[in-house]
Amino acid sequence: MSGNIIKMPVVIRVSVGSKYGAQHSQDWSSLTAHIPGLKVIFPATPYDAKGLMNSALQGTDPVIFFESQRIYDIGEMFHESGVPEDYYEIPIGEPDIKLQGDDITILSIGATLYPVMKTAEILKEKFGLSAEVIDARTLVPFNYTTVIDSVKKTGKIILASDASSRGSFLKDMSQTITELAFDYLDAPPVVVGSRNWITPAFEMEDYFFPQPGWIIDAIHQKIVPLKGHIPEYDFSDDKIISLNKEGV
Repeated sequence: MSGNIIKMPVVIRVSVGSKYGAQHSQDWSSLTAHIPGLKVIFPATPYDAKGLMNSALQGTDPVIFFESQRIYDIGEMFHESGVPEDYYEIPIGEPDIKLQGDDITILSIGATLYPVMKTAEILKEKFGLSAEVIDARTLVPFNYTTVIDSVKKTGKIILASDASSRGSFLKDMSQTITELAFDYLDAPPVVVGSRNWITPAFEMEDYFFPQPGWIIDAIHQKIVPLKGHIPEYDFSDDKIISLNKEGV
């Protein structure tokens, strides 16, 4: 509205995730990603959190900086030297490959990175599949090059986050990936998010937030059959139609 004269160097930290009741546990990052002009960041590791926060503080645009309570007690697992004391920045909008793989791509947003890493371990040990795990780190802006290059290699992708699947930013990512990599996909991208209902009490969160078993079942039923696997959760077309019809 100001013709780019007024700057808005504001960083808003938003804590989401779990443990504090339904009013404070919903991942609503897609709401902010839908607002033009906002940058939206969602790191999942201490190293990324510091580097991205430094980058956000150096900018002139409003930034929504999401943090998940679910991982406040998890230390740095991806950099052996931990989080550097010295100043450093991570470019906003660049996803990060947390695990190299050749058979299937898993794109994660936020705290779901850790169940996704467990999923990759199960795929390797039980089914001999090598998963490439990509941590989005940022929703807006987002450079799709890393993801598309991975899909060209694996031919398969599943996306996971703690946000309720209906209306989640994963759906937008899935649509964009389909457009950009359609000729390389062996199956449509599959989204695994939280249940489409109000966040339950802490004791029931394993029934609400994505678990490794959910992702394994979705891969088995929607992307590639896993030899000897018996799914516990229903990701069939009929189930998807039924849930959407019921609005849950």
